[in-house]
Amino acid sequence: MNLLLIFANTGIKEPSIWYPTILGVLVVLSAIGLFIGGTYLLVATNTGARLAFLIVGAALSGMLMLLATLWWTTASPLNTLKGRIPGWNTTESIAGDDFARSNIEAIQTIGPENRLDEAETTNVKAAIDALVVIPKGVGGVPAELPNEFQTFESSTDYLVAAAYTTGGRAWLDKTSPYLHLGDIKITTNSSFPWIHVTAHVPSFAVAVLCPIDLEAQKVPFGDPIPPPKCDAEKQVTTIVLEKDLGSLRFPPFMVMVSSGIMFALFLLGLHWRERDLQELAEQEAADNSPTPAGV
Repeated sequence: MNLLLIFANTGIKEPSIWYPTILGVLVVLSAIGLFIGGTYLLVATNTGARLAFLIVGAALSGMLMLLATLWWTTASPLNTLKGRIPGWNTTESIAGDDFARSNIEAIQTIGPENRLDEAETTNVKAAIDALVVIPKGVGGVPAELPNEFQTFESSTDYLVAAAYTTGGRAWLDKTSPYLHLGDIKITTNSSFPWIHVTAHVPSFAVAVLCPIDLEAQKVPFGDPIPPPKCDAEKQVTTIVLEKDLGSLRFPPFMVMVSSGIMFALFLLGLHWRERDLQELAEQEAADNSPTPAGV
């Protein structure tokens, strides 16, 4: 009671602790109690508590297995269980365009044959805008603090002078029957399943960024603005990106496997119970059978 009075007088310092944290937990517990508990009570009135537990458990785990299978094999809605979406992550920033200064061996060996054409370079520009531009708040929500790679105020403050790609081989080469595995990499973060293990050959993209010559953009009123060009007096920056293959289908796959195991265990329990009843009925029939005369 005293705790409620303190909350009423001082308020909750973190408003999100109620919604969606506490409220979300209460909704989940209520849904489990009403959906599963109500079904269990209804079945238990006709079959008994132990048999009802096996029946309801098998029905629930079987439904979850089918549902997770649909999530895993089809384009499920946005509010279903999903993992990380594939994308690019910034791993290194190099002052200048000397790739030999990179700490990644695959970047040090990049040559002209790895350079992308103009159309693909434009796609790289669209992909790295969110990675190198300082985030801004939207709708009253404060922006996140910029990291070491986010140095530009706007996506129009820089150009991608050149872009390169390297790595990203498949596990099984079409021309070879052998597996080509990369170094096993283990990472952890806050998204499910929290620990990520990959053996793919890493895929890297390198973008050479140059600040725009702002003085060249200043023209008299009415004159057309010239196309942006790099400022030759400012140093370029090389950004190294690593492809994150994501884990989009891994969470529903784990739910499908775990639910399938539980479904099999519940069915096994029902099977054992049925066999026990059959053996008990056979034993009772043998005990009640009349004894032949003279025995």
